[in-house]
Amino acid sequence: MTLDQYLESIRDKQVAVIGAGVSNMPLVSLLREAGITVTVHDKKTAEALGEQYDKLTALGAQTILGEHYLDELTEDIVFRTPGLHPGHPSLEAVRARGGIITSEMELFFQVCPCKIIGITGSDGKTTTTTLTYEFLKHAGRTCHLGGNIGKPLLPEVRTMQPDDLAIVELSSFQLMGMQFSPSIAAITNLTPNHLDYHKDFDEYVDAKTSIFTHQKPGDRLVLNSDDRVTRVLDIGTGHNVMTCSKIVKPENGVYLRDGVIYIAENGQDRMLMEAADIRIPGAHNVSNVMMAAAIVQGLCEDSDIVEVAKTFGGVEHRIEFVREFEGVKYYNDSIASSPTRTIAGLNSFDQKLILIAGGYDKHIPYDVLGKPICEHVKTLLLTGATAPKIRACVEQADCAQKPEIIDVPDLAAAVRTANAVAQPGDVVIMSPASASFDCFKNFMERGDRFKELVNKLV
Repeated sequence: MTLDQYLESIRDKQVAVIGAGVSNMPLVSLLREAGITVTVHDKKTAEALGEQYDKLTALGAQTILGEHYLDELTEDIVFRTPGLHPGHPSLEAVRARGGIITSEMELFFQVCPCKIIGITGSDGKTTTTTLTYEFLKHAGRTCHLGGNIGKPLLPEVRTMQPDDLAIVELSSFQLMGMQFSPSIAAITNLTPNHLDYHKDFDEYVDAKTSIFTHQKPGDRLVLNSDDRVTRVLDIGTGHNVMTCSKIVKPENGVYLRDGVIYIAENGQDRMLMEAADIRIPGAHNVSNVMMAAAIVQGLCEDSDIVEVAKTFGGVEHRIEFVREFEGVKYYNDSIASSPTRTIAGLNSFDQKLILIAGGYDKHIPYDVLGKPICEHVKTLLLTGATAPKIRACVEQADCAQKPEIIDVPDLAAAVRTANAVAQPGDVVIMSPASASFDCFKNFMERGDRFKELVNKLV
């Protein structure tokens, strides 16, 4: 089905779009251009929406705004915003009366004319997604990058060609309730995350693994066999499975042995590259390159992978070098909104660090963070709602040597304090192990603020 065929099929329907966010505004525009009656429901007021509200008005969309925005969800088709749990009572009521619940991402999967590569996981998905895109772009393929990485792809479907490739990063929020799967699906790893949204870890895993639930026979599934959760997943039959490992050699997949990355296909092995030649630092980024290499098998040459891996400098807000000031190097790792991501960041350096951590509480466990902080951090600067949890996990860790812990009121104070305690040769890294929503709109805004503060040091 094409996008235009879909729009024609719902022309006489009443449509609700929940949320006036970045991904839904192009959707509203497409629906209104097709002459479809659209009501946008959003918790924000017209004043809070600002320019977004003006755009909705110009498009001719109706609006139901404010605290009771879900009270009158009477439309035939409801496009759910990823931030609204599919089990919300208002959505259950829509299903009970026979209404259809869908999403902007699900519609994209339904009407996309080209092969879709979908990537999810708790850590590393953005870097893996970007590497996949860069490998294929280097090979001369026409690629479309988007999804959770920040760009809605639905507006591009009319210009996409069958031989193009859509590379899509998918969050658990987007995957919940999806009835479509990508032709190539990859899961980087699975660790507790977003437990303020999901009722428990099992629901989170179910959401992530739904990326391959609707795959067709022969579709590719790429898994990290070193991850304790993904290696024991019940994946069923019919998938073309490739695994990535630094520990064991797979029958089909990518593995690391003695510092060299190899590709295994049907019992035949070939060398890809030396892991030391990968430009972006950290063992976790070796894993990301391996995952992306498995994803693109058959779609580009090994030389494309190697050339990009040797030159790719990383993604913004992911162990991003900001500045060296008075002999001290500052790194922005704002993407690290969970303990496992912060641990990966700490492991990327071979010296004791000054760590800025803490933020919004997603109700995830922090006990795994205590020992790595003791081993890799000499001064710990804590801020935000999770500060007491991070302090407790460090104080309770079974370690002989523990870092100095300093509580600070906000990020600006953290940067000032880091500058005051740092000595030439030190490394300061903001790797919060927490979400940003207590003080910032998202991790990108937090990272930008950190960089601004560091660049203002005099």
